Amino acid sequence: MRPIDIAKKLNISTSSLRSYEERGIVPKPERSSTGYRIYTEEHVAYFECIVAMSPGFGMDITSAVLKNLQREELDAALWIINNAQVANYEDKIMIKRVNKHLENLTHEHSMTTGELSLQTNIPPTTLRYWEKEGFITSKRDELNNYRLFDTFQLIKVLLMKITQNAVYSYEVIQIKKEIKNLNQYDLEEVRKVIHDIQKHIGKRNQKQLKGIFYLYKLSKILNLH
Repeated sequence: MRPIDIAKKLNISTSSLRSYEERGIVPKPERSSTGYRIYTEEHVAYFECIVAMSPGFGMDITSAVLKNLQREELDAALWIINNAQVANYEDKIMIKRVNKHLENLTHEHSMTTGELSLQTNIPPTTLRYWEKEGFITSKRDELNNYRLFDTFQLIKVLLMKITQNAVYSYEVIQIKKEIKNLNQYDLEEVRKVIHDIQKHIGKRNQKQLKGIFYLYKLSKILNLH
């Protein structure tokens, strides 16, 4: 197939095809006597897989998976996929944890940066960066001037943590803005943001399923089993 035909079929540009080739995530095509790339059914399957996988897994994971396929290391590719799905499921569980903290929001509980880091498994450097960017806020301990975070800030940190697994998109940018602007006294808005994140996780799960389907098709063409 000609590059222009593949690009039209997948609704992407021919420069994207060349970019995928340069990144090493599709096999290098042979060239015609006039220098044009010669794409085979196998190349088309690779391109289809990239377009199907990247929305749910992101380009880094998609690239790692397809490079493993080129080395005929199907098991290694599948474990990468499995880890990504586990991360998505953990985000789903995280929402339950957020809702539990939301129920106990009236109980005052202050945490230092170190304690918040231990509770959320987020490095203190990341917490300080998020505070600098305005996603979370702290008060200062009057005795030792340590930063102190309450339960509402813990909730915001957990919501921000969920966005770390998300594939970069306009929707994710908007969700981060919503988290940043949350007011702990507007519980209706907090629940709306949580609902938006739940929907995003669900859609990511569906996109990953589509990507896995095309990965299966490609593995069959490559006769990997």
